[in-house]
Amino acid sequence: MKNWLSFRAALALGLAASLLAFAAPAQAEKRVALVIGNNDYKNVPKLQKAVNDARTMGNTLKQLGFNVMVAENQTRQAFSETLLAFDKAVEPGDTAFFFYAGHGFEIAGQNFLLPTDVPAATEGQEELVRDASVLADRIIERLQNKRVRTAILVFDACRNNPFERSGTRAVAGGGGLAPMTQLPEGVFSVFSAGPRQTALDRLSNADDNPNSVFTRTFAKELLQPGENLVQVAQHTRRLVSEMAETVNHKQIPVYFDQMVDDVFLNGAAKGQPEAAKEPAKPAAPPQQVAALPPVAPLRVPKDDSVNAPIAAFSRHNGGWTITFSIADPTLGISWRMGDSGDFRETGFIDTLDPRTRKRMPNPSIELAGDAPAATIQVRYVDASGELQGPFPIKFDPEAALIHDQRKILDMTATSWLAFREFNGLLLYYTHLVSYRCAIREVRIGIDSAVPDKVLKMPPCDPRDPLEIPYGAQLYLKLAPATQFVSVELTYRDGSVSEIKSFRKASSLIP
Repeated sequence: MKNWLSFRAALALGLAASLLAFAAPAQAEKRVALVIGNNDYKNVPKLQKAVNDARTMGNTLKQLGFNVMVAENQTRQAFSETLLAFDKAVEPGDTAFFFYAGHGFEIAGQNFLLPTDVPAATEGQEELVRDASVLADRIIERLQNKRVRTAILVFDACRNNPFERSGTRAVAGGGGLAPMTQLPEGVFSVFSAGPRQTALDRLSNADDNPNSVFTRTFAKELLQPGENLVQVAQHTRRLVSEMAETVNHKQIPVYFDQMVDDVFLNGAAKGQPEAAKEPAKPAAPPQQVAALPPVAPLRVPKDDSVNAPIAAFSRHNGGWTITFSIADPTLGISWRMGDSGDFRETGFIDTLDPRTRKRMPNPSIELAGDAPAATIQVRYVDASGELQGPFPIKFDPEAALIHDQRKILDMTATSWLAFREFNGLLLYYTHLVSYRCAIREVRIGIDSAVPDKVLKMPPCDPRDPLEIPYGAQLYLKLAPATQFVSVELTYRDGSVSEIKSFRKASSLIP
């Protein structure tokens, strides 16, 4: 298991692990939406329908009582200014809706939205893409810091790898986006395709619909009266999946729900309690802002909503590694547990930060494996020497463990099962046992594409989650004629993996 440590430390995975609850006033004040569509990419393939998708969603949301801002073909600078304008429009208690159509890309489990001036990149230039793009998790954080009641995020960005081109090795990553499995309370997110799937712009060359397959369906479902967000997402998933199957393509939209109450954007169903309704009460006439050009260059203020660090939590045999990600160039990082006591410096690593030309602060800290839930206060010194923070980051060991192991399972799906021959045919599932704390149930199908048998797993031990219990069953004996096994995981958060198939090789190594 120790061989995984360097791999795990390098992942820098995950959604910002601060799970600060959204403040929830008695009633939502107003509805505010930002929709962005990017077609005209300069260095990666252009898109045809993203701008139309944004306009369609903008019109749909205006019908639902949202104050709508529409931004098109955003460069990195324009994207930042647009998000800042969205920040200013959102107030505590609001319902906020963010829609993005364009290129998106996943690197090490984090999702990045690509502005139109993102540079072309090749193998080993992942940092170039990160620095030039917008981290999807930060949009959630910004809305969280604004204390909105409900945050709805929709990403029609699960297209092919935009960095693939002939004669080069592309930036590591594939089509599709990574799942957002650990969201703060009050967030509902929808992806136009499942993990590692790609979304269709059109069904065929004869398909003249101005919108992508997902957006044309999702926009109609939003206007259906009496449907809550979960029903909208479920109906969209079924319809899009059926349409994609007609052209032999697999596209199954996914959603992640951390809502406490049902949310109805177009009125509750008959007999639904009034308390579950979200009345559409715009505070001002809807507005449409194209590209949001600033009168003068904006100086982004240094406040929690813009520069708050995010953290990735990784559990290993020695305890916890917590890695902070800070957008600003930094000269030093310090932290403490709780709201009192001295701050401790993280130290430095033997690497020069090209932005400051100084030694890079160590972005990681270590905690004991039995460290209790707590709030970590983080502060940093920016490039101008000013102290920023402290910023609170919530450490929830149980949630962080599940999130960490889920990410690893998603990224190592080819290792879930393995065939071996030893006094017969054996099917090993050691990998699943190693990361069982993220799993609620494992189902397999033997020579069947439908997993119909439950695979028994040992219980999770949060004190030593990576240890495989003595005497645990790690394999099944199969009939020698077995050709393949399908497997499906149900995760602790209730989401379900794609069905994976593992085929017996023609020659197996004992």
